[in-house]
Amino acid sequence: MKAMMLTGIRQMEMKDIPEPMIARDKDVKIKMKTIGVCGSDVHYYVSGKIGSQVVQYPFPVGHEGSGEVVEVGPAVTKVKPGDRIAIEPAMPCWECDQCIAGRHHTCRKLTFLGCPGQADGCLSEYIVMPEESCFPIAESMTYDEAAISEPLAIGVYAVKKSIPIKNAKVGILGFGPIGMSVLLPTVAQGAEKVYVTDKIDARLALAKEAGAYMTSNIDNEDPVKKFAKDAPELLDVVFECCGQQEAVDNAIDMLKPGGKLMIIGIPEFNRWSFSVDKMRHKEICVQNVRRQVDCVQPSLDMMADKTIEVDKMVTHRFDFNNTKEAFDLVTEYKDGVMKAMIDFK
Repeated sequence: MKAMMLTGIRQMEMKDIPEPMIARDKDVKIKMKTIGVCGSDVHYYVSGKIGSQVVQYPFPVGHEGSGEVVEVGPAVTKVKPGDRIAIEPAMPCWECDQCIAGRHHTCRKLTFLGCPGQADGCLSEYIVMPEESCFPIAESMTYDEAAISEPLAIGVYAVKKSIPIKNAKVGILGFGPIGMSVLLPTVAQGAEKVYVTDKIDARLALAKEAGAYMTSNIDNEDPVKKFAKDAPELLDVVFECCGQQEAVDNAIDMLKPGGKLMIIGIPEFNRWSFSVDKMRHKEICVQNVRRQVDCVQPSLDMMADKTIEVDKMVTHRFDFNNTKEAFDLVTEYKDGVMKAMIDFK
């Protein structure tokens, strides 16, 4: 089969590799249909690593995917050949203390699609995943929506882990796909006002269309001062979605005493810095967000019943053969890109 492999920093080549086979009773073989380009994929593309996870070339990334089931192991009951599915990229052991405690996203033996040293990604014509990672989708749902269930589930999970959102004042710093995946459930749950920052005007315009109350381009103005004029008591919760130190600094200034900072963005550096004086005096609570747990199906359900609509998230499409163009576009934030999708013929 064909697989698009990282071969070096900002280098990518199509290669012929063996087609994966059913090896375990609960394995599911999937023909890929659509893949979304994620920021973490781009980290591997431009840096060759995320923290301790270092690419050994050649390597296929990709973890936001949807496809069609073509073969199943003898013990599979959840899906059957011909089913259209969304793919949950996490593959926990279901046996360790974390899994037993309901924290399978922090499984001691977790493997993750497209993560170096764990599992090859889905930038290939076929993949094999465990049954638990396969979620049948409604006939009315598109493959785009199925693939977007992965980042959307992170946003749904982050909102769930934060505070009661109804009537809250919310900040979202960084409006890429994860920022939008936070905004959509926040608006759906009745936040009073949502304030959004980014550096790309096209993204901020999209934020307004999707329900943001106020936006700020941080390259042109001070978002802390702008938002404080409208909300002098400051914000109840702020979601950091871009992995930038400046965003964390702004978040601390935007939060009211007793507010909560949700850190979702993946930085390229290894340590965050916090103002002890401000953090201590405000008694700010900090919550890291590690992917998601048990939120794929709720995300699919909300898209299916139109509680959440993600159509506007997709701004660009590429054929599988042109995957490198998609990665370059996302890497350089060109043409107002939000989410680039890769289609298989």
